[in-house]
Amino acid sequence: MRKYTQVFQGTAFSSKSPKEVQILKEYLFCVNANGMIEKVVSPEDADYRPLLDAFQGEENFLRLAEGQYFLPGFVDLHVHAPQWAQAGTALDIPLYDWLNTYTFPLESKFSDLDFAKDVYQDVVSTLLANGTTTALYFATVHKEASLLLAEICAQKGQRGLVGKVVMDDPEQNPDYYRDADTQTALADTEEFILAVNKLAKRVKQGVYPVVTPRFIPSCTDDALKGLGELAAKYDTYVQSHCSESDWEHDYVKNRFDKNDAFALHHFGLLRDKSVMAHCNFLNEDDADLFVETGTAVCHCPISNAYFANSVIPIAHLHSKGVEIGLGTDISGGFSPSLFDNVRQAVIVSRMLEDGVNTALPAEERGVANSRITINEAFYLATAGGGESLSLPIGRLAENYAWDVQIIDTSVSSAKLPIYHAKEDLHDVFQKIMYLVRSENIREVWVQGEKVHSRF
Repeated sequence: MRKYTQVFQGTAFSSKSPKEVQILKEYLFCVNANGMIEKVVSPEDADYRPLLDAFQGEENFLRLAEGQYFLPGFVDLHVHAPQWAQAGTALDIPLYDWLNTYTFPLESKFSDLDFAKDVYQDVVSTLLANGTTTALYFATVHKEASLLLAEICAQKGQRGLVGKVVMDDPEQNPDYYRDADTQTALADTEEFILAVNKLAKRVKQGVYPVVTPRFIPSCTDDALKGLGELAAKYDTYVQSHCSESDWEHDYVKNRFDKNDAFALHHFGLLRDKSVMAHCNFLNEDDADLFVETGTAVCHCPISNAYFANSVIPIAHLHSKGVEIGLGTDISGGFSPSLFDNVRQAVIVSRMLEDGVNTALPAEERGVANSRITINEAFYLATAGGGESLSLPIGRLAENYAWDVQIIDTSVSSAKLPIYHAKEDLHDVFQKIMYLVRSENIREVWVQGEKVHSRF
């Protein structure tokens, strides 16, 4: 029994399947020195009482107080880390104008490492405080600042997957913010991959380099081809935007006479370690290609409302077998909280199913079978994200990382409406998912290490 580094006792919620939440009432979670859950013990198991007797009262035993619950740490599959500096602003203009008027000027400032350090330290700390234990980050075109973001993730204990952004096309990117040329973009990307892989050797929770063409409109054909080759050479993750908006989707069709998905695949950028953000305009063939290549979709429901000109049919894509996770898309999405995006995912799915144009008859207004439940949205933020990254995260189960949020429903400034000690735990779960604010997140753990505490 003493082989366990830590033992935690309390009630937890974890996805059993995309539609079913498992309630683990007063379970013991035994965590080893590597920060992995080695054993999960229910009160009915024969070794429950002996384990309790052995660990109760020890420094490495943590029992949740009344009103506290374990949730898996959230997996945010799409964050523009530099854009934290403009979060909550300029959300009322089209995507093309937003990028060129606000976003590119901001990202160009990350050549200043002092500025980059201030923003990156803040965004990583903010995401941890909101329960995000793993984040897939776009950085900027600057190799040094991008590496700094990976180092800050390592220092603060967040599992960070970081990409140096590639934008090499002089016709599509501003003079003040782009890679010097294609050769430099590819050389910097390769050097960045090697540097992050070296850093990863001493990081318990893991940091990972990510090949990151911003999106097809930003990149030349040679850059896209070279990035696909680098991803294969080093077996890295790949991230980009795919068929996000009318503008982007139509641009790619006009340039390549094919949809975004097939253009990316042509350059070797759709693979089992690929995560493509948005994907609102995928057709059936695109979705089948995602299934075939193991490429995951990152659903960004708040951002989509501002910039994607559509609601993505998540339920339909899931039914086809596409891997799907959830993202905040800071700062196209204003909130750093995946709780907010879980709620918005449910809301927009209902709007897609019911329709919004009241001039049409009810039966013609929406898209049938589009709604998802809060259970399914929770899955996207946790287990779905883990599966999208092919990492053992997002579930409170044996052989998964001890990545958890400790939720306190009785915080005086953010008390949840739970008035009965024996309230149905399914109802408690729903109240947590709909009502929790950052004040309720008492502690956050990543890979068995406490990385955030509010008290």
